[in-house]
Amino acid sequence: MNSASKPVKLLNAAVIVASLGYFVDIYDLLLFGIIRIKSLTSLGVSADKIDSVGMWLINIQMIGMLIGGIIWGVLGDKRGRLSVLFGSILLYSVANVANGMIGGENAIFWYMVWRFIAGLGLAGELGAGITLVSEVLPKEKRGIGTMIVASVGISGAVAAYFVSEYFGDNWRICYYIGGGLGLALLILRISVVESGMFNNIKQSSVSRGNYFKFFTNKERFFRYLKCIMIGLPTWYVVGILMTFSNAFAEKMGVQGPINPGKAIMICYAALTFGDLASGYLSQIMRSRKKVLYIFYTLVLISVVLYFNLYGASVQLFYTVCGVMGFSVGFWAIFVTVAAEQFGTNLRATAATTVPNYARGMLPVISLVFGGLQTAGLSYLQSGLATGVICIVLAFGFAYSMEETFGKDLDYVEE
Repeated sequence: MNSASKPVKLLNAAVIVASLGYFVDIYDLLLFGIIRIKSLTSLGVSADKIDSVGMWLINIQMIGMLIGGIIWGVLGDKRGRLSVLFGSILLYSVANVANGMIGGENAIFWYMVWRFIAGLGLAGELGAGITLVSEVLPKEKRGIGTMIVASVGISGAVAAYFVSEYFGDNWRICYYIGGGLGLALLILRISVVESGMFNNIKQSSVSRGNYFKFFTNKERFFRYLKCIMIGLPTWYVVGILMTFSNAFAEKMGVQGPINPGKAIMICYAALTFGDLASGYLSQIMRSRKKVLYIFYTLVLISVVLYFNLYGASVQLFYTVCGVMGFSVGFWAIFVTVAAEQFGTNLRATAATTVPNYARGMLPVISLVFGGLQTAGLSYLQSGLATGVICIVLAFGFAYSMEETFGKDLDYVEE
């Protein structure tokens, strides 16, 4: 238990390192979406196959994150938050460098391999960082701490876009920069201390990091499922509407070509402000759930706007991408809720696996999107229907969740 006699600084080493780690995490996570066309064209993929190959590579990365989420989550509760925080940073940094070195006849195969390994690494940093920050800060400040982590981290997507623009067709350098930033972060390891809550239970006989505990108790399983499902709208917007914004814009007759990388950058720039707003609102309203309701409503409005951009100017299209980005800026609340829902002996496992399952829902969302087209809906109708399904599900699961604002986290799951 943290000592009440010692004041804890909001911007301590844990918050700073978790924020910077998430910055590099998001840089790498979104970099492929931004340089997808450049890199695949350079590697000899024909124009008519870029979208399908790109979707396959994104899905492979997300599968890696699903598997990695479980591995890192269990390790976080068994070995400690710090080992996962820095171990995951090391793995995705090495994968970034390797991505920049692929080439030759089997380039796409190795691109797939290293995106999978990058996914494994990317799976650990956020959950470990959020768990550590939630446990080292007092309960009245932890929402602000996780807001800082999410907001700084999300801006990594903006950095990825501008780096890709600066280096033009030399997309390999973009990967090298991401790897270098991550490896540089490892130097800060010596300044971060382990969570006191984790150190306390480490001395006890309580079971830690038992992933199967999420499935052996009905109430705990549904608590876990709800945490995952409330994040659906974010990856629908990023993984479908932004990544394939060029295709949606073309079918709506937008007056000019749309660059998916720029759409992602604008979305994430606005998402940063959304995270700040949602975190601040949560502190004022003293509620996580009410803020989720507000932002789900904003997502629905912005999605409807997006699918009514027939004949719109390029500037208006990008503006709506920004509005949509702000509306999914509840990621800070989402990851905080995941950490707050479970006891110290399962907290890292939950906080690490939940965002990765939410990200890993993208292949499922993609299947729904494709399945609706197979069922007879148009590309645009399928996109809109998929969004409505994601938003309605998220709203329903959030409504049935426990309010966790101000909850004491120093307890264990029996």
